[in-house]
Amino acid sequence: MVRDGLRSIFDDAFPDCTILEADSLEAALRVLDEAGDVDLVLLDLNIPDVSHLSGLQAVRDKFPATPVVMVSGVTDRNVVRDALAAGAAGFVPKSLKRAAIVDALQQVLSGEIYMPDLPGDESAAAEEDLIRARIDTLTPQQRVVLGHLVAGRLNKQIAYELDVSMTTVKAHVSAILQKMNVFSRTQAVIMAGKIGFRG
Repeated sequence: MVRDGLRSIFDDAFPDCTILEADSLEAALRVLDEAGDVDLVLLDLNIPDVSHLSGLQAVRDKFPATPVVMVSGVTDRNVVRDALAAGAAGFVPKSLKRAAIVDALQQVLSGEIYMPDLPGDESAAAEEDLIRARIDTLTPQQRVVLGHLVAGRLNKQIAYELDVSMTTVKAHVSAILQKMNVFSRTQAVIMAGKIGFRG
C-alpha cells in the first residue's frame, strides 16, 4: 500500500522518472546492482529481512554514491537522528502530506539533507548538530581542504595552495565526501555553509 502511494506521488511529481521496486532488502540490492546509476533510493525502515538500520547500512556500503531516503511510520526523533547519522540523505514519515513528501524528495535530489519537523524538536538545530558531528570526524588536513572547497577552489588550485599532488587532493576530497555522508562536492559545500564553516 505504501509503495502504491509513493509510486503515484512519483508519477505525478516526476513523470519522466523510471521507478524500480523491491519487496525485500535482498531484492532491492539485486535491483540496484542491475540498474547501474540510480538517482534516489526510498527505503522503508521496516522492510522485510532487516533490523533497525541494517538495510540502510547495506545499501550505503554497496552503493555509497546513491542518496538513500528512509521512509517510516515511526517518527521517534532518536530513530530519525540515528538514520541521518548513519548516512541517510533524508527521513520521510509516512504521515507527511503529498506536497511535503515531494518537497522533501526535491530537497534531497538538489543535494540537501531532509529532516522532518518533529514535535518538541528544533530540527534546524538538530541538523546543524549533525553536520558539526560529521565535520568533526575530518582530519585537520581534510578540514583545510573542505575550507578550500567552500571557497570555490578547484582541485588544481588546492594542490598548488597546499603544495601537494592532485592525487593527494582527490584522496582528501573522497574521504571528506565519505565522512560527511554526501555524494558530491556541492553537497559538502552546502552542508558546511549551513553551519558557517570556513576551514
